[in-house]
Amino acid sequence: MSQLFSPTTIGSLTLRNHLVMAPMTRNRATGNVPNELMAEYYAQRASAGLIITEGTSPSPNGLGYPRIPGIFSREQIAGWKLVTDAVHAKGGKLFVQLMHGGRIGHPLNLPAGARVLGPSAVAAEGEIYTDAEGMKPYVVPQEMTDGDIKSTIEEFAQAARHAIEAGFDGIELHSANGYLLEQFIRPNSNQRNDLYGGALENRARFVLEVADAAIKAIGKERVGIRLSPYGIFNDMPLYPAMEADYTYLARELNALGLLYIHLVDHSSMGAPEVPASIKAAFRKEFKGKLILSGGYDAARAESDLAEGMCDLIAVGRAFLANPDLVARWESGAALNEPDMTTFYMSGTKGYTDYPALS
Repeated sequence: MSQLFSPTTIGSLTLRNHLVMAPMTRNRATGNVPNELMAEYYAQRASAGLIITEGTSPSPNGLGYPRIPGIFSREQIAGWKLVTDAVHAKGGKLFVQLMHGGRIGHPLNLPAGARVLGPSAVAAEGEIYTDAEGMKPYVVPQEMTDGDIKSTIEEFAQAARHAIEAGFDGIELHSANGYLLEQFIRPNSNQRNDLYGGALENRARFVLEVADAAIKAIGKERVGIRLSPYGIFNDMPLYPAMEADYTYLARELNALGLLYIHLVDHSSMGAPEVPASIKAAFRKEFKGKLILSGGYDAARAESDLAEGMCDLIAVGRAFLANPDLVARWESGAALNEPDMTTFYMSGTKGYTDYPALS
């Protein structure tokens, strides 16, 4: 019998299958507020066992990209309630991914008074899109003070409380893909010499304190985290101690009792492959649920579940282009191809207009 399509549990939740819709930035939140169009998009995909939303900022400072949602204002909480109600009405479950862009941002994408922050005053290589002026080079972020660190941890905790108020089943902390939490972990973006920099125990401190604050806010059975060992996105180069560092993180996150770790492997999109040894280390060190993502098809998903490599499989682009991916994979039907030109536009095209099986 297929494990992939059978029900499973995560914390106190029963999921209808072992498939997770991975978080994907889609830039449809005009004015940074979730809306009816987003509710339709997520509800179309409610047959996933678990949906993890696009990265959602816990504060004005974290809104690095144009048209990404936040969860810090009353209007945003009300907007997300449209989404959670629509997904729950179809029997789905969903977590919001809390993503603070950190140095991956630009003043033109931020509301008045917000600041581009980072662990250190080190700009990322490359450029970022702004609606106002197109592509712009990354700016040098303001190095976070002790006060900034404390207030940002509280912003994550408050965002977690807002998520539950908005009807989410839980939250995922985005500590991957070069955003603020990972910027503290990585030695190229964190050049501090205080309690939050230098030795790994210090570089990991911010992430662990954010996780602990979220757990204290809403309970450990509602908090997961996403990590990208060997990810190089957003100027995160590989370094020799990476495997040892991430094994330490697995151990420390296990001690906190988090619900799940979501490990990203972007090798299908050209990043270095995450060694099997790292996936095995997480399986050994972390006693909660393990979600693997990265270029899965149904056969490989079924195989990895059967071998006990993980508990759930997350899929991104295939869900983006196939609202009924679960039914298509289960029946062996052909898949819609994703249209990359529409990933980050406004409007319905390439968003809610992918056809489902009749």
